[in-house]
Parts: sequence; C-alpha cells; structure tokens
Amino acid sequence: MRRYLPVYFEPVIDNSYLADFYQEPKKYSFPLQIYLLNNRFRQQQQIIWSGKGGIQDRTIYEDGVFAKMLRDSELMEERDYRTYLDLFANMSNFMKKPNVIIHLDVTPEESIERIKRRARECEKTIPLEYLQNLYNAYEIFIADISRVIPVIKVNWSEFRDAEEIAEVIKREYLSMQNIREMHWKEGYKGVVRKDTKAEPQEDAKQ
Repeated sequence: MRRYLPVYFEPVIDNSYLADFYQEPKKYSFPLQIYLLNNRFRQQQQIIWSGKGGIQDRTIYEDGVFAKMLRDSELMEERDYRTYLDLFANMSNFMKKPNVIIHLDVTPEESIERIKRRARECEKTIPLEYLQNLYNAYEIFIADISRVIPVIKVNWSEFRDAEEIAEVIKREYLSMQNIREMHWKEGYKGVVRKDTKAEPQEDAKQ
C-alpha cells in the first residue's frame, strides 16, 4: 500500500523579497534570509505537530548555506549574519532532525540553463558566479550534515520519472537502515556480526 506524504514547497511566487534581492542582493540579503528561515521553521513545525510526517522542498538545515555564502561573498554584513545564527540557534531547540535528506545534484552551468528556460522575470539577473559559490557551499554542507543525518545524493543532470526516482530513493533509504550487531562467540577470537533492519521512524523527510 502506497503512502503519500504531504509536501511543503519553498515560497517563490508569494515571496515578497525575492525580486528585490536579485536586484539589490546586499540590501535585501538579510530580510530575505529571515523571511525564508521563518517560513521553513513554520513548515517544520507543521510536519512535527501533524504527526503524519512530510516532505520539505528545502530543509531548514540548508537555509544556513545561503546565509553563510552571502556573508562570505560580502553580500551580508557580519553583524546581520551573527544575528541570523543566533536566531537559528534559538529555533533549533524546537526542531527535529529529518529521517533523510535527498540532495538533487546539478552543476552551476546546467542550473543557469534551466533558469533561462524557466524564464522567471526576477531570476534573469542571477550571475553564474552566484550559482558557483552556492554549489561549493552546498558541497561543504552535504559533507558536514551527512555526519548526523543520512544523505542520498541524486545525479539530477537529467530529469527522471517521479515514480522511478521515488523507488530508487526508497531502496537506497532502506539499505541505509542496517544495524551491525556484534556478538562474542566462545572459543573464537573475533566477533560474529549480524545485519538487521531498523524500522523507519515517523519524522520529516526532506
């Protein structure tokens, strides 16, 4: 029996800061990040308190990737970045780690081609350098977050059928649930290992 989880998308059309940010990134970087952080926190709380699980389009944990990249690119002031981190730390006391993060991996060059084909007016001024910096920041984030949250990295250079990719992700996720049990055996200098499957927890899948 299939179980369809509710999906929580990132706000784009109703994001009142996005167009201004792309026009004047240094001026609007901080209010944009606060707006997005608040929105993602609200979504995560809805997933937690609904008790039904859910899929978040962009996890709240990667929100900091954008903030740090903007600070490093001198598009956000240091004091604003510190305020952002302080707010994130306070919010983190009420967060719950997701079961898994699905990372759709695509090069900056392919990303900018897709942005052009998507033809959103507010995205026309996005430079390739911005996407390159973001890609590099994500590589660091994925390496770090995978120490505490399982990550499935999907090559997204080509679009795939949704049902097909869902099955592949499901298989990969279940294979990550192995628990290695070690038992001592009398008269044997070593251990006997046994693989078991852990039951997936009801949580936010992002």
